[in-house]
Amino acid sequence: MAKNIFFERSTLEYELPDFAHLEESHYLEAFYEGTKKQLQEVEAIIASGEPTFENTIVALEKSGQILTRALLVFYNKSSSDTSDSLDAIEEEIAPKLSAHQDAITLNPALFDRIKALHSKKEALALSTEDAWLLDKYYRDFLFAGAHLTQSQRDELTKINERLSFLETQFSKNLLTDTNESALILDSRDELKGLSEGEIQAAADAASARGLEGKYLLGMVNFSGNPLLESLEVRATRERIMKASLLRGNRDNEFDTKKIIVEMSKLRATRAKLFGKKSHADYVIAEQTAGSVENVHTMLRKIAPAAVRNARSEGSEIQAMIKDSGEDFEIASWDWDFYTEKVRKAKHDIDSSALRPYFELERVLRDGVFFAANKLFGISFKERSDLVTYHDEARAFEVFNEDGSKLGLFIGDFYTRDSKRGGAWMNNLVDQNFLLGQLPVVVNNLNIPKPATGEPTLLTYDEIVTLFHEFGHALHGLLSSVTYPKVSGTSVQRDFVEFPSQVNEMWILWPEVVSNYAIHHQTGEKLPQELIDRLKGASTFNEGHATTSYLAAAILDLAWHSLEDGQSVDDVVAFEAAAIKDYGLDYHAVPTRYRSTYFSHIFGGGYSAGYYGYIWSEVLDAESVDWFKENGGLTRSNGDHFRAQLLSRGGSIDSMTMFKNFRGREASITPLLKRRGLE
Repeated sequence: MAKNIFFERSTLEYELPDFAHLEESHYLEAFYEGTKKQLQEVEAIIASGEPTFENTIVALEKSGQILTRALLVFYNKSSSDTSDSLDAIEEEIAPKLSAHQDAITLNPALFDRIKALHSKKEALALSTEDAWLLDKYYRDFLFAGAHLTQSQRDELTKINERLSFLETQFSKNLLTDTNESALILDSRDELKGLSEGEIQAAADAASARGLEGKYLLGMVNFSGNPLLESLEVRATRERIMKASLLRGNRDNEFDTKKIIVEMSKLRATRAKLFGKKSHADYVIAEQTAGSVENVHTMLRKIAPAAVRNARSEGSEIQAMIKDSGEDFEIASWDWDFYTEKVRKAKHDIDSSALRPYFELERVLRDGVFFAANKLFGISFKERSDLVTYHDEARAFEVFNEDGSKLGLFIGDFYTRDSKRGGAWMNNLVDQNFLLGQLPVVVNNLNIPKPATGEPTLLTYDEIVTLFHEFGHALHGLLSSVTYPKVSGTSVQRDFVEFPSQVNEMWILWPEVVSNYAIHHQTGEKLPQELIDRLKGASTFNEGHATTSYLAAAILDLAWHSLEDGQSVDDVVAFEAAAIKDYGLDYHAVPTRYRSTYFSHIFGGGYSAGYYGYIWSEVLDAESVDWFKENGGLTRSNGDHFRAQLLSRGGSIDSMTMFKNFRGREASITPLLKRRGLE
């Protein structure tokens, strides 16, 4: 067996994991060795005499490095390029990892040391960052259950292990069912409206599965599919939407309904152990929102206007259907197709005609990277010599303005059957001064791969995703903190989307869009009149977008507001009742995620937290106003944003960071204006 790459710190540049010598067996070997060694390190901390910040908190920060290195690589790989063998490893380690984490956070002797330090925090004369880290450890151990009785801790450990297994099973089932839900078409006539490149890509996708002569349209993470806006054959659109909405709910071996019902019950039981009414109460108490009531107060301000606007948009679409000589009631699979016609009529914008101006490579280098350079002075150099975890994952070296090394960015842009849906950011190495590490961050997207030799032309929504995810990457790359625990995006969950949403503002910023929106064949810049129309249509279809999003956020809260002893017998009926209770039940606008494929809350870290996107957008809208008031894309603005917020990671309170940046508390008014919901 080759030497395990996780047993020692990588000697490669930026401590990039040595993927060239990584063997699958290394994961389990490093997991078991890493957990054993970290428990030994914890015992050494407990035995280290009178507790001090150095021998307890700093020692904890230094512990578990083998395990950390292995898990960062494994979970990035299992989400972006999984396999049956990786799924088996994840099933094996998930409950064991939960038990290992509980063995540390529920260790009473270790908690006694942290509690003793916390009780005399003022006398320790700690720096601001050190004091915050001590607070964070104390709160995190309380949140994990360190203060519970022994019998309660034993019950908690069992619940956590089971939840960890179920979360893994949910993700595995969903990925398999998503792949199996792909639409197989026999004739290109059924694809009328798609471009030649899109049709060829569908043929290539079918061929890759051994279906020569057929066409395959894969499902995406959310309800619906980007192709719905172009497909002229209504029957094809209907098949896509219905297949999308049924994922995880087909009563087959990959059905997720029983999994999510059990998870919701276990989460409610765990909340009761903590003296909380529900999982939502337990989770949100630790977020910037503070309470479930505060979240509902904000969402109920938005919901009525959102669905009112959506119904108004639906009426316009219905009129367009009639004007087209058709006679049917609008359905969810018609929305995108006819919305494009309404957009063309109202704003003279043809989305398909825009795509030739949005070529991936130019958007990335001359848009995303260009804006970051103008704002923060950072520059990028592709390093094709560096071996990453997949052939399609590209490495870029990132430099500060003075030429010093800042970190490494890895972009993995294309969809594949082995990649879970959606888009996200991972860290392979967390920036911190304690261990002298620079950040290595990854952006994963799911852009359909074009036919061989064809350019990758993006939709406008895909550009938004690219800028958004790079906002997360910037949060990781610009981190400048002492400790790994508070590095980069390690902030409260309902704050983490804020910096990424701010980065979306540069998409149509004059200096940026004129630099990247260039026709890939003619070299012509996107005409200013089209840019003006895009800006003028900024609130177009926002009723649909907001209603769809809010329905998903409400579903999350409904599942996680269940109390111990409550259960759901009919998942579909439960969903419908929750959405109707909020007044968001509009047949033409389905929830962005139905429960059975809501991976954010059942297969990821967003349970009782999906509201965080719009909660963060309140801060984002305020910040966009601040940038505009202060001159926009300037180095001084970038330096202020970097110094007061992006570089701080989670080393101080999230809302304190925002106030330090903005100069005052946030108001919901800019958000309502942005979404046309005043």
